[in-house]
Order: sequence, then structure tokens, then C-alpha cells
Amino acid sequence: ASLWAIGARDGWGDLFWAQRHTIRLSSSPNCPPPCEQGLFLASDVQQLRQAIQECKQVILDLPEHSEKQKDAVVRLIHLRLKLQELKDPNEDEPNIRVLLEHRFYKEKSKSVKQTCDKCNTVIWGLIQTWYTCTGCYYRCHSKCLNLISKPCVRSKVSHQAEYELNICPEAGLDSQDYRCAECRAPISLRGVPSEARQCDYTGQYYCSHCHWNDLAVIPARVVHNWDFEPRKVSRGSMRYLALMMSRPVLRLREINPLLFNYVEELVEIRKLRQDILLMKPYFITCREAMAARLLLQLQDRQHFVENDEMYSVQDLLDTHTGRLGCSLAETHTLFAKHIKLDCERCQAKGFVCELCREGDVLFPFDSHTSVCADCSAVFHRDCYYDNSTTCPRCARLTLRKQSLFQEPGPDLDA
Repeated sequence: ASLWAIGARDGWGDLFWAQRHTIRLSSSPNCPPPCEQGLFLASDVQQLRQAIQECKQVILDLPEHSEKQKDAVVRLIHLRLKLQELKDPNEDEPNIRVLLEHRFYKEKSKSVKQTCDKCNTVIWGLIQTWYTCTGCYYRCHSKCLNLISKPCVRSKVSHQAEYELNICPEAGLDSQDYRCAECRAPISLRGVPSEARQCDYTGQYYCSHCHWNDLAVIPARVVHNWDFEPRKVSRGSMRYLALMMSRPVLRLREINPLLFNYVEELVEIRKLRQDILLMKPYFITCREAMAARLLLQLQDRQHFVENDEMYSVQDLLDTHTGRLGCSLAETHTLFAKHIKLDCERCQAKGFVCELCREGDVLFPFDSHTSVCADCSAVFHRDCYYDNSTTCPRCARLTLRKQSLFQEPGPDLDA
């Protein structure tokens, strides 16, 4: 059916005749009402674009969620479909815009559930062009792009990947000269001219445009108090914390070593990570393990195969919920099965306790073993502590070195 037929069937003309009186495409007394003519009889791109703009304005003028507004939205859909048959209505809008280190991409989604981060109003995806930064997910209308003053948060993450580890380091509103810490708009605790909202991460105060009462887990509260209760943060802090969530920048042994005394789950995680580091040399020298890409089991937490000290906030959150302990234990079991049961090459790299010379083949990640800190030899834990005066392998290596560097005797000189 044509657009004119659809309009006549649903009675669209009356609404637009009542709402708009500005289009004058013909002076003939017998022509249809101006809005109907502009909306339904337009045959070229220019007329359709003008009709779409009129329809957009009608939608914005009507009360939200009203039946008339819903009908106008349906009409706009038909107009845009008609325009797409002739020409892309947004072809003049660039798909990529780079501004203040943001890399904005034009969105194709028609969702209306987004909010512009610049003007703090709803983005009508159906009738408005909008962009999203691929780095920090900053969203804004096309018309607001040139008004943006906040640089992309991802650049800060790239150049300064560290947390504020003081709990809500408040300096007072007077230290900010009673202005928003980000946009410098006047604020006060009484809400005149704008309400001052504190960010629990930075401790600073922001206006309602820069602080939307978003909730986030605060790293300082986690590492000091094991507190995962989300607290209100500014928009900038929320984006920064979201981008930093999976970055392993927390060295818990230095920040708060006592945390391991109170959180049993952390002790378990640390032991599993240490065992995985002991398994790593087996995998990087095993063709079967490399072909099976076993180490990629931890590709989402690559730092687990590099050290056992660094943690991300996501690691700590998953430890708190129990998810990390379960997944890491499964990976540990899979790795141990390959080394001790599935692969003959890895089995051949095991150890025999030189102190008792009894029992099964030992591996450094076994729970009942101890490893010599000097030569990495593996012994039964009970045997090692009962005979801890001298490591047999260390003694043997020392004698070998002495024999190599021993001075030649008089018989050899002769």
C-alpha cells in the first residue's frame, strides 16, 4: 500500500493538520491539507526529508507516551522506510568522528533507552542521530558532539593505570571553590544553584550533570576492608572504574598483606596461582600441550600465568562471590591431569624423593611436597623437614663444581 493509502486508512491527516501549519507546497485550493501533502505526497528526497523533520517536531511536541505520539512514531517509521528506498537520510553524517581522544561511531540502533551524556536528555534513536565512543562508551546526540569538553577516559587508563587507594579522600567543597570538580559549574550542599554530589571514589563534589548517582565497587574499600558494597560515583569515575575493572594493577602483598590472614579464599587462590606457575614450564616445553593450547584456558586472566602477586578488581570480586575459586580449581585439575596422567613427556620430568627414595613420582605442585629453594628439587614434605640440614641434590652439585675447578695435582704437572 502507498503512504497515502496508509495515512487515509489510519486517519493520520487530522493529527498533522492540527499540529503543524507551516508547510506550503501548493497554493491550489483543491490540494490536500499542507501537512498531509508534505508527509504523504512527497516523491523526492528533499520533500521526504522535510516531511520527516516535521514529523520529528510533532513527536517532540506531543505528550510523552500518549497515543498520538505513538501514532506519530509509526508514521515516522513509514516515512523513513520510503526515504531509504530513495536515499540514505543520514548519508551526510560521518560514521566516525574523532574529538578529544574520543573515537565516536554513529549508532544504527533505534533504541530510545539511552541518555545523552552531554545534555542529560533522552536520545530518541528513531528520530535523532547519536554517537558512541568506542573507548569509554560516552554517548551523545550528533548536535552535542561539538559541545563536549570531557576527554576520553581510556586515554587516562592507558597513561595512568592506577587506583586511588585512599578511602573517599574528601578535601571539602571549599577546596573546589564551590564548583563542580569536572565542569566547574557552581554547586552547593543546599542545592542552590545546583546540588553538590560527592563521588565516593575521588572524594570530590560534582554537579548533577556530571554525577548521576551511578553505583560502582570502590577499589580502596575492597583492598582495605574487603567491602564490595557499590557506592555512588561520578560519571567520569564510573567509566574509569569500568575500564580498569579487569586490569591487574593491585599488588595485595604490598598494599595490605594482612588481608590474606582474614580472607581464606585469597589464600586458596594464591596457592592455585603458585601451582599454575609451577606447571607452566611443563607446558611451554611440551608439544602436545602447546598444540592443545592449554594455557589459553586462562586467556581472560593472562596475568595468572605471569605472576602470583598482581590482582584486578574483577579477580577480587570473583573471589568474593566464589566464582574464581571454582573456575581456577577446574583449570588446576585439567593442567595436573595432563602432566601426571595424559602426557608421557611431562611424566618423565617428575622427581623421586632422594631422602627416602620411596613413593610415587613427585611434582612441585603436589600438595604433600616441598621444593628446594636453591636447586628446585622436589621431596616429600615430611622427609624434607626431617632432614632439612642439607639437600642431597645441592650437595651433589657442589661437589661437581669443586671437582671441575680443582687445581691440577703435582703428578699432572710433571
